[in-house]
Amino acid sequence: MAKPQSKTQKKIDNNIRLALNAVCEQALDEVPGFQWLTHRANYTNFPASLLITCVFETEDQRQRAQQDGNSDRLQKLIQAKLLKAGVKLPALKKQVLFDSEQACSDESGGDWERRLAASAGRAVAKNRPG
Repeated sequence: MAKPQSKTQKKIDNNIRLALNAVCEQALDEVPGFQWLTHRANYTNFPASLLITCVFETEDQRQRAQQDGNSDRLQKLIQAKLLKAGVKLPALKKQVLFDSEQACSDESGGDWERRLAASAGRAVAKNRPG
């Protein structure tokens, strides 16, 4: 995905990083198996192109987080922190993804860059006409 180019895009990206860093710190303490998170965005179609990936250690931990409501809690925490940073996600459930180190290792040979790039085309809505 495109890196932020303009001063405005860089400021938005920095605000996203700060917000997601706060989410990460909280989730590390509160969500079993949670390891880290990252984001990608194409700033020509922002915020619809913003994708946040929350990574768990194992597939079992990822599935357990979905079963016990921790995935929903993570999504709501991300939404709240981003709103404070001035970013509203148009489709929260489609823009916050869950993955695991185990799945990346098994399916992508541990290559997170390639794995994350594969989901890069998943913008949920166009902000501009055609």
